[in-house]
Amino acid sequence: MPDNRNTYILRDDGDVGLVRVADEVIAVIAGLAATEVKGVASIAGGITNNLVSRKGIKALSRGVKTSVSEGLVTIDLALNLDYGYSIPEIGEQVQKKVKTAIENMTGLKVTDVNINVADVALEDN
Repeated sequence: MPDNRNTYILRDDGDVGLVRVADEVIAVIAGLAATEVKGVASIAGGITNNLVSRKGIKALSRGVKTSVSEGLVTIDLALNLDYGYSIPEIGEQVQKKVKTAIENMTGLKVTDVNINVADVALEDN
């Protein structure tokens, strides 16, 4: 690949070729999945699903750190949550949704989804 992003081979079929995924793609999948959970206001930095269309998909990966080693993925998410929701419940929902999304879309195994609550967003009155 011409750029210097980290990429991971998902499939190596000698007859047809390689299927690779960049770590940034994994981060975007995680960010999109996390922001779909009710109670998640945004990824740290203020990026929401609605803003992705205006700011671009790469902006979504800013609050997401990925680590891939031998087909095993660890995700660290910094989230802003809406006030009034249970942090443990939202955390568990995000972990499940992110794990499922990455595993279904890439075939990689997710070992950890670590949630860091960066802020609580108060309602606008």
